[in-house]
Amino acid sequence: MSDPLFWHRLQFGFTITFHYLFPQLTMGLALLIVVMKGQGLRAGGEVWNDAARFWIRLFGLAFAMGVVTGIPMEFQFGTNWAAFAHRAGGVIGQTLAMEGLFAFFLESSFLTVLLFGERRFGPRVHALAALALFIGSWLSGYFIIATNAFMQYPVGHSLDAAGNFQIARLAAFVFSPWAIVEFLHNQVAAVVTGAFAMAAVGAFWTLRGEHAPVARLSLRLGVIAGLAAAVLVTFPTGHEQGRLVAAHQPVTLAAMEGRFAGGPRAPLAMIGQPNVAERKLDNPIQLPAVLSWIAYGDFSANVRGLAEYPVSDWPPNIELLFYSFHIMVGLGTLFVAVMGLAALLLWRGRLARARWLLWALALAFPFPFIANTAGWLTAELGRQPWLVYGLLRTADGGSPTVHAGATLFTTLGFAGLYFVLGALFLALVAREIHHGPQPQAAAGSPSASVERGGA
Repeated sequence: MSDPLFWHRLQFGFTITFHYLFPQLTMGLALLIVVMKGQGLRAGGEVWNDAARFWIRLFGLAFAMGVVTGIPMEFQFGTNWAAFAHRAGGVIGQTLAMEGLFAFFLESSFLTVLLFGERRFGPRVHALAALALFIGSWLSGYFIIATNAFMQYPVGHSLDAAGNFQIARLAAFVFSPWAIVEFLHNQVAAVVTGAFAMAAVGAFWTLRGEHAPVARLSLRLGVIAGLAAAVLVTFPTGHEQGRLVAAHQPVTLAAMEGRFAGGPRAPLAMIGQPNVAERKLDNPIQLPAVLSWIAYGDFSANVRGLAEYPVSDWPPNIELLFYSFHIMVGLGTLFVAVMGLAALLLWRGRLARARWLLWALALAFPFPFIANTAGWLTAELGRQPWLVYGLLRTADGGSPTVHAGATLFTTLGFAGLYFVLGALFLALVAREIHHGPQPQAAAGSPSASVERGGA
């Protein structure tokens, strides 16, 4: 507990996990808002505009929270990871700067137009602002993921005389195969989050008999987008991500599956408990040869086990890595099943009357957040013990002059602050759901403003 590195890792993990609750929602909603605004430009599309105004308000709340919780992480590169920032800053500084200058400012500028400019600029400019906001938010996501991809699969770099990383081929670094696949997987997962949130609110209003037109629209769009995104998360994006791990981080794959001994026709562990002390998987339920096919496209392929690698290269928390990976996969499978059933009933015109399924949709919105968090835990725990995979160990990237007590103190401060911010965000979201969608004229009228303020 007195090890500064432990607290550096814990603090950064805590702050980035809390922060990412909000970008995954905004990136998912950004695409769905573009769909709504596009439909709103068609004849008779005012209900789409009413729905878009409501979801833009929730987008604004989540965006503000993402900004506030994201700022501390920029400083932690210096306070917690000074050696890493010094060694790798010549590479990762490029994408972090592009994220701030191009994507973040683009998002912020057009969010103002989206929140306050519909009556001033008209429906077409408002729809274009939604499109620009979507582009900005996804560009922001790409630059951050390209940074992470370099840490997972370092390409396009060179080392100077002092051993520091420098960019040698910018295109290879920014557009590495790992960055592209990770981005696609991450973004469709964000759409799952946004779609589940939209379906949950639509289902809640339907159960209460409130705001029927927008409730039906939100429920329909959430279910359709949720099913499409849940399938894409699994295949092809998740499948391709798994193959990249097998090709470039085979020790991570072995740890994710609790595979201690290697061999051909490797089974896929559905459940089990990794027993690191005895180097075995307890109480496993496995599908024979499936892991070999997933990893290498061949049911008879050999998949190496942890025993074939030095213990110093094993991920240090195999149990948490195993459970995180299986929670992510299990929830992803459940998402396909739930949204598939909802889509079937929607197609048959029975979803609005299936109250049990509406309750399931209304209560399911937290689970994509859990799945995304488990996914990022899988990626980051699997990369350990490396900060830059195979080149820079985590133990060599911390800030040696920042002691454990200082990091613990600030972590407790972050925890208290984030608890207050989280409670405030939930209260504001509940307030907006209570108010519901409002037509443009009513939303902009003085009486509506007084009513909203008094409530």
